[in-house]
Amino acid sequence: MFTIDAIMSTDLITLEPTSTLAEARTAMYTNRIHHLPVVEDNNLVGLVTLTNVLAATDSYLRDPDNRIHASEVEVQDIMVTDIATIDEHASLRQAAMFIEKHQIGCLPIVTDGVLRGIITDTDFVGVAINLLELAEETEPLEEDYA
Repeated sequence: MFTIDAIMSTDLITLEPTSTLAEARTAMYTNRIHHLPVVEDNNLVGLVTLTNVLAATDSYLRDPDNRIHASEVEVQDIMVTDIATIDEHASLRQAAMFIEKHQIGCLPIVTDGVLRGIITDTDFVGVAINLLELAEETEPLEEDYA
């Protein structure tokens, strides 16, 4: 059956606390992702989500002289620090239930304080698709009912 380490992403794009909002936006756009772990010495210290980035982005309607520039805002000022995490030895069911219960989009995998990977709600859609395909393969054909 599926395990956390079978579906978690381990080739992570991460930021440092002193990375800028501009760097976060570029990383998200370039890599088509919505969650960026913030790490110091491989330890997870924060998480930047697309929602954080959008909320911190200044409006172009503001007077240009008073506008906050994305290259001047550090990630440590917009990141979430109260992060829900799960150990890599937890069950996939526990992870799915946690994401669903708390309505979060991702769950960093942390063991002994070190970031090992990340699981997102999109990863669970992939699991659901695989399970549906397995169920379809084992369903009796319509002609079996004739």
